[in-house]
This record gives sequence, C-alpha cells and structure tokens, in this order.
Amino acid sequence: MVKFGFPEVRTPPEYGIEPVKEEYRCLGFLDYFILWSSLGVGLLVLLAGTLLVPALSFRDALLAIIIGTAIGNIPLVLAGWIGSEYAIPTMVTIRPSFGIRGSYFSSILNLIQLIGWTSFEIIIMAKAADTISIATIGYSNITLWIIIFTIICIAMAIGGPLLIIRYWLEKFAIWIVYGTSIWIAYYILSKVDFFDLLAIEGQGGLPFLLAIDLVIAMPISWMPLAADYLRFSKDSKRASAGMYSGYFLANFLFYTLGILFVLGAGISDPIIAISTVAYGIPALLLILVDETDNAFADIYSATVSVQNMLPRLSQKMLILVIGVIGMLMALIVPIAQYTSFLLLIGSLFIPLFGIVITDYLFVKRRKYITEELYLQHGRYWYQRGLNIRAVVAWSFGVFSYHLIVAYASWLGGSIPSFIIAAIIYFILMGVKK
Repeated sequence: MVKFGFPEVRTPPEYGIEPVKEEYRCLGFLDYFILWSSLGVGLLVLLAGTLLVPALSFRDALLAIIIGTAIGNIPLVLAGWIGSEYAIPTMVTIRPSFGIRGSYFSSILNLIQLIGWTSFEIIIMAKAADTISIATIGYSNITLWIIIFTIICIAMAIGGPLLIIRYWLEKFAIWIVYGTSIWIAYYILSKVDFFDLLAIEGQGGLPFLLAIDLVIAMPISWMPLAADYLRFSKDSKRASAGMYSGYFLANFLFYTLGILFVLGAGISDPIIAISTVAYGIPALLLILVDETDNAFADIYSATVSVQNMLPRLSQKMLILVIGVIGMLMALIVPIAQYTSFLLLIGSLFIPLFGIVITDYLFVKRRKYITEELYLQHGRYWYQRGLNIRAVVAWSFGVFSYHLIVAYASWLGGSIPSFIIAAIIYFILMGVKK
C-alpha cells in the first residue's frame, strides 16, 4: 500500500465490485466538485455545443443548455447517491431491480458505450495534439498520438480514482482548464458584441425539446459511472452537492463555448476554433491536459462493469485490454457518428435508470441488504437471476424514446421515456407473483 504526504491518501486496491472499506471513503464536497467539473469539461462537450447552433438562436441554445443540464444532473446525482450510501459501484446498484444476472446485460451495454467514449476521447486528443505538432514543428502523425494517449490513459486508470482526483485534478489540471476556458470565452466576447449574439435568430431544423435531449445526453452518459466514484465518499449529501454543482458549471461553460465558437468565430470544429483564436496553441495544449481524465474514467469504469460479471478477473489486465480496444476503435471510427451515439446512449440508459431510481426510492424504500447483492438465490435473484418485470418496463421505455424521436421529436424523448419506464416498473412490481 502506497502512502502519500497529503493527507493520508492512498492508491486504492483492486476493489472490484465489493463495498469500499471505510478507511478509503475519504472524498468530500470539494473532491467531487473538482472531479465532476473535470468530467464535464472536454473537447467533446464543445463539439456537442456546436450542434445546437445555428439551428437555435443564441438565447434558445443557452436556455436548452441550462434546462438540459439541470434535468440531466438529477438522475446522475441519484444514481451516484445509491452507490455512496452503500459504497458499491453502479452495476451492483442495478442488481436489486434487474436481478444479479439481469445486471450483466447492463454491464455489457455499459462496456460497449464506455469503449465507444474512450475511442472518441482518444480521437479528440490525438487531433488536438496533431494540430499542435503541425503548428510547432510541422509534423503530423495521428496514429502515433492515438497510441501515446492510450498509454497515458491506461496508466491513469491503473493509478485509480483517489490518486487521480487528489494528485492530478485538484492540484493542477482543473484550475489550468478553467482559467484557459474563461480566457477563451472572454477573447471571443471581446471580439463580438454580446447584444448582436442575442439578436441572432435560429435557422430551424432542431426542435427545442430535442436540443434539450442532446444536452441531457451528456450527464446521462456519465450516469452508469456515477456510483463507481461516489462510493469513495465520506458523506452522501456533500458528495452529491459537489457532483451536481461541479458538473453543472463545467457542462454549461463548455456547451456555451461550443455555441460561441460557431456564432462568434464562425467555426464548428472545436479543435480548429481553439487553435485559431485566443493564442490557440497554448490554450489547446492546456485543455488537452485535462481531456485525459475523461478517458481514464471511461476505462476504469469499463473494467468495473466487466468485473460485475467476472469478479475474479484482474483489474489491471482488464484496464490494459479495454484501453487497447479503445485505441483500435479510435483508428477506424468516424467522429461524424457522434450525434447518433449521444441519442443511442440516452435511449438505453435514461429508462434503465428510471427503473433503478424508482426501485430504490419507492419499491425498496432506500433499504438494500448489502450481503444479498452478491448472493445467488437470495432476495435479488428473482427468477434465475433475472427480474423479467424490470426488463419489460425497460423495453417499453426504450421503445417510447425512439418512437417519440421518430414521430414527435419536438417533444423530446428523455423525460417521457424515463417516466414511462418508471411507472410501468412500479405498477408491475406492485402485482403479486
């Protein structure tokens, strides 16, 4: 066990899916404010912001960002809260509602989406680094940068959450990124009249509620990871407050920067935008410093999802394998599929956590029996390890999401699908066997 000088922080052992021991539950409000600020920061968030305009006006885009983040953060925090209360990772929190084996399907879906996010993050970092190397030394090699950033992110994932939060994010990364981001926003606004931005009308093509869905998709995409990190908290209320406020601030800031680049600088590619304004290359380099933590979180939580199904596998080995798979995908997956990827994530995980949260708050009434979470043929085994009623409710939720997006996109699919899955599950669980 490795000790560091400030303050008695240690790299965590390979917990797998077991509850975190009390001695490692050491993170508080500031830790989670910084962690979720950092996870809310990123070039991919800038890219998502560019999707809102010019279809929406500047005012409507800002309103969509505020509403979408405020709504999306609620299930994100509730998903993390369960893990904080019982010191368990996210995929284990799914077991009481879907059954122990039922949670395996969620683990597979989460593994797929996290590998996808990892590849996107690596692509973005490689493009940013390549832009810097071309501008400074005239050298371009995307493949080399993909390999380099994969190695860095694998090393961070092996280091573990406590080490990364206390000794990378808190001391260096997040402050550099926030300072750089504020400077970029100031630079753009100093070149464009703010009232001119307010006067810009939307060109249409993106319904307002669907725009909110695109914003909601970002915090929702982190929901399957939330408990993986809040299980290290000292106090659920303070951890949740830090999580909500940190993510809200970062998500709002970077979505807004995305729309400012399009409307204020006329550039939709965030990497090109940052590299051409506000002393771009240094700014791009500083933001790149923080981007690695998003890929770290994806890789680390992907290993926990695998361990939910195969708890005896070595975490370090899984980190290496998942990192390499993400790297290989980064070499072949086009970034143009990003919008569809966001919508797919929302359609799967919004109704799923509608069921998980409903089960925790209203069906089980915030009372889980920890030892039963790991016990075959116990309270959460249901029928052969699967609660078919949860699967039925989830299926209705996913179907309703896609039905609404296809035929009533103006309504937005997130809130209705969440509510539909939650209500159906509650009704089905009230019916006796």
